[in-house]
Amino acid sequence: MKFELTTKDAGSKARAGKIITDHGEILTPIFMPVGTAGTVKGVHQRELKDDIKAQIILGNTYHLYLRPGLEIIQQTGGLHKFNGWDGPILTDSGGYQVFSLKEIRKITEEGVKFNSHIDGSKHLFTPENVMDIQRTIGADIIMAFDECPPYPCEYDYAENSMHLTHRWLKRCINRFNETEGKYGYSQALFPIVQGSVYKDLRKASAEFIAEQNQAGNAIGGLSVGEPAEDMYEMLEVVNNILPEEKPRYLMGVGTPANILEAIALGTDMFDCVMPTRNARNGMLFTTEGIINIRNKKWKDDFSPIDPGLDNYASNFYSKAYLKHLIKCQEMLGAQIASIHNLAFYLWLVKQAREHILAGDFTSWKNEMTKKLMQRL
Repeated sequence: MKFELTTKDAGSKARAGKIITDHGEILTPIFMPVGTAGTVKGVHQRELKDDIKAQIILGNTYHLYLRPGLEIIQQTGGLHKFNGWDGPILTDSGGYQVFSLKEIRKITEEGVKFNSHIDGSKHLFTPENVMDIQRTIGADIIMAFDECPPYPCEYDYAENSMHLTHRWLKRCINRFNETEGKYGYSQALFPIVQGSVYKDLRKASAEFIAEQNQAGNAIGGLSVGEPAEDMYEMLEVVNNILPEEKPRYLMGVGTPANILEAIALGTDMFDCVMPTRNARNGMLFTTEGIINIRNKKWKDDFSPIDPGLDNYASNFYSKAYLKHLIKCQEMLGAQIASIHNLAFYLWLVKQAREHILAGDFTSWKNEMTKKLMQRL
């Protein structure tokens, strides 16, 4: 994997770049649709590529390990062949999912013992076998195994958790370096900065992660309940330390406004379940603001969902029709809304890139943020 930095914005720390993988190029800043179990919910791969214009999607190690299991994925030749997506894929290590199972997991120096949320069976994730699992899944970019501390947490907990993450990272790197990909293409490992909302811990973690000299770097443990101002403060600390010549990935973030602010602070890659999860509940992100399609006002609005976007779903279907589908809990309603929201997110980061290249990102971002916060 290679990263080429194309342009830096004069009025902020925003950057435009290009990530080159064996499955294609990714223009940054970029949003990555989340396909937890090998699929972005309700969306065909053709729609991801042609309508949404996704350049990279996510899979999740925890969920894919449990179902369909590694044997099936390996038999078919990796996740790309299993799900039919021929572009780049990133896999989360499963750390966040494991640590969210508070009542059915135990953290030790060795790793994390947990019970499956599906059938209660017992499993162990270690830095070593998480690398092996992600080798078998076959993503282009794989994540180090880390502990994601809760918010809020005491300083001592955050510090101990950070050091555990760093020790696990060393084991991840060793295992990654002594193994190879299974399907004839390269994989890149991203370490994860932790430290909760404590500036000195974030600084120490960013310095440690930068020293590992991996292909890219991730920032975890944010957007877990802390105020947005704390998230931005931690991002500023971390991005001032992480090397410019490597892509920076902010995990699990977030709202459109969050993404624009994070881009302004020098972040390149984003993912979040919000566009699809909110879509299924009738919340639409549009180029003019936020729509709750369940509201009565849309009952007889026969205008397109969002003529500001150029995808089929946003232009062909009316607000009135989508309201009807969502109210009736028709499967098609969730699909249309999901395609629309994802297309909006990809449109937003593309617009951000174009304004970085044009040199007017900051003024555009400030105006766009105001618009995106409006409730229509």
